[in-house]
Amino acid sequence: MAMKREVLVVGLGNPGAEYENTRHNTGFNFVDDLSARCHCGMWKEKWNALYCEASLDGNRLFFVKPLTYMNRSGNAVCHFTSFFKISPENMLVIHDDLDMNTGRIKLVQGGGHGGHNGIKSLIDCIGSRDFFRLKIGIGRPGRGGVHPDFPVEKYVLSLLTDQEHVIFNARKEPIFSGVKQILAGNVARAKNTLNSLK
Repeated sequence: MAMKREVLVVGLGNPGAEYENTRHNTGFNFVDDLSARCHCGMWKEKWNALYCEASLDGNRLFFVKPLTYMNRSGNAVCHFTSFFKISPENMLVIHDDLDMNTGRIKLVQGGGHGGHNGIKSLIDCIGSRDFFRLKIGIGRPGRGGVHPDFPVEKYVLSLLTDQEHVIFNARKEPIFSGVKQILAGNVARAKNTLNSLK
């Protein structure tokens, strides 16, 4: 990402009030914050997704939250990449990650889905792994004080604790700075900024 361009910023999560503020909706929550900081226009519904448009440093940004539920996220995103002719290299996907401590951030490009069904769906539908991913750690049962008997399926769909909210809120400003660096073509600097957040 270097020149001024059209960029798709996708947050992964599940639609519906019962999933708000759950760990699995971390992608939705951070896209909400980024879109607000970019003074995004009104959210609209199109192709089984909510989306809004904004401009940042001369770049046209489309923020997207699929309404297809996590496991079929790619079905909605494919429509946007196809219609707006956005290449995978101009796409940033924000999602939760079970294998990183809560609040740890990691920016990567490419790679496998790591067991994340939303990412698997995106790879299958887009036919590429070359998009950027901003992985946000939510921890895993059995680590970091989380009880080992907490079933993973219930853990990811449980509400964030007050402490987790504090941790994630502290990540929002540096993530915004990191996204601006990506748009400016400073991917290495963005990785240094974001991947140091542990």
